[in-house]
Amino acid sequence: MVSLKLQKRLAASILKCGKRKIWLDPNESSEISLANSRQNIRKLVKDGLVIRKPNVIHSRSRVTRRLAAKAKGRHTGFGKRKGTAKARMPQKILWIRRTRVLRRMLRKYRDANKIDKHLYHELYMQSKGNRFKTKKVLMETIHTRKAERIAKAKAEALAEHKKAAARAKRQKKEQKDAAAEKKAKK
Repeated sequence: MVSLKLQKRLAASILKCGKRKIWLDPNESSEISLANSRQNIRKLVKDGLVIRKPNVIHSRSRVTRRLAAKAKGRHTGFGKRKGTAKARMPQKILWIRRTRVLRRMLRKYRDANKIDKHLYHELYMQSKGNRFKTKKVLMETIHTRKAERIAKAKAEALAEHKKAAARAKRQKKEQKDAAAEKKAKK
């Protein structure tokens, strides 16, 4: 059998692929061996004696199927784990997620005028200091703080009303006493 090393190299260059992708017709090896130039090789390619093999298919169907199963929670038992829990899901990422959720909620409440800027700032700093574990806890805190504020305002209003009533009563009494003194002097 004649060596077709040169022809394979030229064909690979012409067809712009690797030598392993070149197929030379084994029945026409004598004719192929005569082709010693690029032009001759091009003619052989045109005639179909030299062909570029198709790419080998590397299917991902098994991978896709496995990933779909993993999404359901299969294949993730203790035997499949290499890293620690914190290596598999870092604490920092969990912190970032939680912080973003809390801050987004605070921003939304402030923009909707559910909380004022002072309460916003106070709760923002507390959430930064790891006070609230979840969104629910933060929401409950907001509700209790608002209820406290409303109760305080009510108490202040009531106290003011009582003071005003007492002041009015005192003035009335003073006027009455003054009128009685005037009468006594006469």
